[in-house]
Amino acid sequence: MTGTVFMNASRWRMSMALIAAMGLAACDENGGFALPTAGEDASEPLPANAPNQTVQSERDVERPDIFEVTDRGLWDGRPSLGGVWVAHPDAQDPERVMIVNTENGREIVGALFRRERENPGPLLQVSSDAAEELGILAGAPTELSVVALRREEVEVEATPQENPVVASLAAPVAVESEALDPVEPASEESAEDDAPVAVVLPPAGAAASNAVEAGAAAAATAGAAIAAETADVISDTAEAAEEVDEAVDVSAVIAAPPEPLPPGTIAQVGIYSVEANAGAAAKQIIDAGIPANVFAQEVGGRTVWRVVAGPLADDSAVSQLKAMGFVDAFIVDDDGDDAAEE
Repeated sequence: MTGTVFMNASRWRMSMALIAAMGLAACDENGGFALPTAGEDASEPLPANAPNQTVQSERDVERPDIFEVTDRGLWDGRPSLGGVWVAHPDAQDPERVMIVNTENGREIVGALFRRERENPGPLLQVSSDAAEELGILAGAPTELSVVALRREEVEVEATPQENPVVASLAAPVAVESEALDPVEPASEESAEDDAPVAVVLPPAGAAASNAVEAGAAAAATAGAAIAAETADVISDTAEAAEEVDEAVDVSAVIAAPPEPLPPGTIAQVGIYSVEANAGAAAKQIIDAGIPANVFAQEVGGRTVWRVVAGPLADDSAVSQLKAMGFVDAFIVDDDGDDAAEE
């Protein structure tokens, strides 16, 4: 029992000594008790109007040394995922690029991805969102300029802004004052002069006044009658206009004639991995009254069959192909070279 009491007393003395040491460490130079805070060593931020203060700003910089190409781009008319983007065979890594439609001047920032070079058609493949922003029509090759972008930080010296309220207080406006003349109290005679006076017209004046009032009443009655007749005429005119609109035959409106195409123009309808499917597509086009051919082509070590329609007389043939279900059909500019190679 005695040993236990001795150990407790020893621990109590050690605890008191530790508390006293911590208290002395917390005393400041004036003898006051002040614990250090986390914000004492942190530097205070500069005020907004401090001189020579700089701020960080970011901006886009074109980097043609990383990637730049100007070539024809095509949107196949189908909706695509991923937002605004283009794809090109020479792209190595995904990039952030500026895409410009050189035909109408519209531009947008988007992404660049890599596509397979063996795919037919223009080298630049365009997403549906990018085509909508750039004004590109489905199946119509359009010349595009694509340049890589990089973000760089620049330091701009902040210009302190002057507070207009403080500036107005620094230059107070001087106000001139002038004493007014004293107002004299009104006398009884002036009050009598200001009282209203009843005016009695002579018999001739009263007759003239009655005549004017009678004329005004007659004019008001005539105006009301004219307004009623005008409203009836407007109503009859509106009914006649409705009858004329109903009698117009909308089917009589003549559509604009199709735009002619250059001689020998052809359209690529599609590429098929099965020859029978390509033949069936060509037969469907021929049955519709449009010439069509099937060409064999080696792509990636395997044979595919390319269906070409033409020659086409005007652009209505392309619309007819799309209406038949060939939504990927588009005009091929170098038709003679393609047909000769195949």
